[in-house]
Amino acid sequence: MKAMQIRQPAVSGLFYPDDPTLLGLNIDGMLEDVQDLRISGTPVAVVSPHAGYAYSGPTAATAYAALRQRRFSTAVIISPSHREYFHGISVYDGDAYRTPLGLVNVDVELRGKLLEHRGIIKASELGHRDEHAVEVQVPFLQRINPDVKILPIVMGDQRPDYCRVLGQVLADILRDRDAVMIASSDLSHFHGQEDAKELDAIAARHIREGQPNKLLEDLENHQCEACGGGPIAAVMTAASLLGADRSAVLHQCTSGDVTGDTTRVVGYLSAVFTRSGMTS
Repeated sequence: MKAMQIRQPAVSGLFYPDDPTLLGLNIDGMLEDVQDLRISGTPVAVVSPHAGYAYSGPTAATAYAALRQRRFSTAVIISPSHREYFHGISVYDGDAYRTPLGLVNVDVELRGKLLEHRGIIKASELGHRDEHAVEVQVPFLQRINPDVKILPIVMGDQRPDYCRVLGQVLADILRDRDAVMIASSDLSHFHGQEDAKELDAIAARHIREGQPNKLLEDLENHQCEACGGGPIAAVMTAASLLGADRSAVLHQCTSGDVTGDTTRVVGYLSAVFTRSGMTS
């Protein structure tokens, strides 16, 4: 029998606790701290940041508190590639991701459906080996849905055409499935607090108004910043095609709000895209 191909954690003990008990308590505490979260409709997708939990964990927790309001068996996680550039889009070709909380299996059947759309989407380890932007989402999923499967996707190239293609393909393969999507992204990087808030307000407006093309245009023109702008646009496109008719920014802050150092901050945002009249 072929041995399982398991993606081992790369940032455990750095971005989040490597002790499973402490990690579980950390995530549960952040989820419990989410207050007065009112979601209109049933979540189809969320945006969640991917910094260390000490900085962006509370913002991410609001996205996962929203996802708790829906039953789902698979989470499709789309992230940028911070450590290696490659052409196209990489879906993990292995069997599972490991975190301190255990293994999370890849939805192999759904991956097969995705790979029917050949071309820019390929199965590989590219972008997955050391990438934190997928990894930090997985423990949150394990706490809210212990039996979840994942489909980890990393965009090596975030050009607008690729974002639109990925969004359309995801909508095709997720129709009538009990799956949700997660776009992993931070916002502006290393500006002063006030400049960061101005840049992030532009990205937030496009997300809130459900305008992926305007988001991509302003990212291209440097009117706003998001390292995972492509994943956000792809998820927004797919969510709309899957019937999502409402979007809301759930939480927004910067690293300066946590550390008190407002000279060079990173922006964080969580958002949800929902469909009206859908039963979970």
